[in-house]
Amino acid sequence: MKRRIDLGLLYSRSGSYALISEACRTGALAAVAEVNAGAGDLEFVPVERDPCGNIDLYAPLCEELLANEGVRHVVGCVTSWSRKEVIPTLEKAGGTLWYAVPYEGFEASDHVVYTHACPNQHLLPLLDWAFPAFGPRAYLTGSNYIWGWEMNRLARERIAAAGGSVLGERYLPIGSLEIGRMIEEIRATAPDFILNSLIGPSSYAFLTAYHALGREDARFRPDRCPVLSCNLTECELPAIGQAAEGLIAAGPYFRGEGRFGSSHEAAAHAAVIELARLLEGRPGAERLPLSALLEAAAPGIVDPHTHHTRLPVLIAQVAQGRFVVRERLPARAGDPYLTHPAPARSTTLRVVS
Repeated sequence: MKRRIDLGLLYSRSGSYALISEACRTGALAAVAEVNAGAGDLEFVPVERDPCGNIDLYAPLCEELLANEGVRHVVGCVTSWSRKEVIPTLEKAGGTLWYAVPYEGFEASDHVVYTHACPNQHLLPLLDWAFPAFGPRAYLTGSNYIWGWEMNRLARERIAAAGGSVLGERYLPIGSLEIGRMIEEIRATAPDFILNSLIGPSSYAFLTAYHALGREDARFRPDRCPVLSCNLTECELPAIGQAAEGLIAAGPYFRGEGRFGSSHEAAAHAAVIELARLLEGRPGAERLPLSALLEAAAPGIVDPHTHHTRLPVLIAQVAQGRFVVRERLPARAGDPYLTHPAPARSTTLRVVS
């Protein structure tokens, strides 16, 4: 008879980032079904809570999962804001969050596993690829919380090191559609590229308006001034439509590389499969602290020191409604504090007349 282990799922199925949540949830539930149908000795029982995009509900619902439902492992959260909201609850209850979305790095928690990319696996290789192709003059956008702030801080540092400049930087509250001022500043400054760290409807509205600007003025078309992203994946393309054409993104996975619909789905699936591997044949292991759980098991995808994973780096561009990979870089370990030098790569300078 299989051991039944409750597995928390904490995803907002409505609100500004519902499309990403649904992609993660799809990947997690697919992995649960695979584990439960397998020959192993455990069966996951999903226990779901839906914060509905309300940041104030994440910690209480996480506490409910851990205290009332007997859950010790939770797959969930989309924004860094929500992740940081639940960490104190995880610390108090001895729980673990499996986080399957790209994030900004510079975090160390004994209660979080990160199965998606951090900046040395998305932002920095994307910028290093873009500078010789388009130039080092940038305009930075972001949603007004830690993801946008930190992504743009790192971008400013990388741009300065490359001899470039930031021509403008503007933030919007999550969910805001007031993108007119950004578009006018971009029109006035004419950067070489735009780094888009907006999320949800704010990002969709921005891309729609920028696409319209490109139709008016060739300087703002993707071949001359593209939009770069580290968090947009296939799950959001239907919400953006034609305005996504030419968008360039970095990530560990794009549809067509395997059976998943997006890197969000793939990362959530990987989280559940790895958790099952760590618990297989080890009754009671689900209640171990994360450090003990990792140290006592054979090596897997999670680095026991950083709690990050080794991931490939793919740079892709939207063409005819789908991401087409433009460059593949070797897999690299997650380095959340950027303690290791970036891998060397050759560059070809672009000549502009």
